Amino acid sequence: MKLPFLRAPAGRDRVELPLFPLRTVLFPGGLLPLKVFEQRYIEMTKACMRDEAPFGVCLITRGNEVAAAGQGPAGAAAAPAFAPIGTLARIIGWDMPHGVLHLTVQGETRFQVRGHAVRRDGLVVGEVSPLAAEPAVALAEAFAPLARLLEVIAARVGPQQFPAAQAWDDASWVGYRLAELLPLPLPIKQSMLEINDASVRLNVLQKFLQQQGLLEPV
Repeated sequence: MKLPFLRAPAGRDRVELPLFPLRTVLFPGGLLPLKVFEQRYIEMTKACMRDEAPFGVCLITRGNEVAAAGQGPAGAAAAPAFAPIGTLARIIGWDMPHGVLHLTVQGETRFQVRGHAVRRDGLVVGEVSPLAAEPAVALAEAFAPLARLLEVIAARVGPQQFPAAQAWDDASWVGYRLAELLPLPLPIKQSMLEINDASVRLNVLQKFLQQQGLLEPV
């Protein structure tokens, strides 16, 4: 399978990227374990590893991760609806016990889907615009309780599910990690991904945790 990884059409700031719609939200810097068993995604994964290229993860908003039985070669009707903002996923580990491909991917930069097409095998290829990373902002003292809560959560989930590169004084990093690890509804997680201001994201998370009685009001 040949894929148009990050190929920009002439004179445009958009690139083509294979997409993996999922019922989860991947954040920049986050880790995501995946089980891959559909042929379209196995082939995509092989191409990604061969070319050392990423794919895109987008949250499914309507439809299913797995193609319905009896659909034959998936066409446009087989593709689920998905959120327009996603995250590049880089494969950092893999294994294949019992014939099922297990991946570990890490989130990189965000992107916005401007359009997409569905190939005969059901693979979605998006035309996307990369989004600039948030500027580095030091964690304000008012949000220090959030960093302490994150440390507790990180200890509970264990190092295998938590990024090795850590930045406890970075507002974006702390907000992304809390948003991915807290048991938030998926639409809320997606809104946390789409926010472009680290302080706004932390403020929303702080108010939510206070409402849930998990943080003392400031």
